[in-house]
Amino acid sequence: MSNDTTGLVLVFTGEGKGKTTAALGTALRAWGQGMKVLFLQFIKGSWHTGEQKAFAKLGNNIEIHQLGLGFIDFNDENQMLQHRQAAQQGIKMAQAAIASGEYQMIVLDEINYAIAYRLVEATAVVELIKTKPQHLHIILTGREASAEIIDLADLVTKMEMIKHPYQKGITAQKGIEF
Repeated sequence: MSNDTTGLVLVFTGEGKGKTTAALGTALRAWGQGMKVLFLQFIKGSWHTGEQKAFAKLGNNIEIHQLGLGFIDFNDENQMLQHRQAAQQGIKMAQAAIASGEYQMIVLDEINYAIAYRLVEATAVVELIKTKPQHLHIILTGREASAEIIDLADLVTKMEMIKHPYQKGITAQKGIEF
C-alpha cells in the first residue's frame, strides 16, 4: 500500500435513500484513519440530527456545519432568495476550507440539490473540484447530480429506490433519516 494520497471525488446520487449515510460512513472512516474532515450540509437547517450529536462526541478533527435553512417553498420568492444567500455562503465556506489545506476530506452534503434548485451554479461547484489540492478528497451528495459533476468524479454511486417507508405513510424516523 502506497503512502501517496490521491484525493478522490466521490458522488453519491440517485432517488434512493443512503446518500448522506454513505458520506457519513466515509467521513467516519477517514476520521478513524487520522484525517481531518469537514462536513458541510447545504439544505438541512434547524434539524438536530444524529450526525451532529455524533460528531460533537467524536471531538477533534471532524466537524459538521448546517448551512441551509431547511425545507424550501419554491413559490416564496423571498424564501428562495434567503436559501440562495445561505447556499452562496456555503460555497464561500467550502472555498476557504479547500484553500486552507487544513482538511483531508470535505463533504458537500446535498450540494446536488442546491445545484438542481438553482441555489448555486454548477460552474461554482465544478470550480471547487478543479481547484482542490491533490491530496484532498471531496464527497458530493444529493439527487440529480449534474453531468459536469459526474464527469469530474472518480467514483459515482447511484442509489436506487426500490421500496421506502414513505410509500406506506411512515414519516422520517429518528436515527434513520436524521
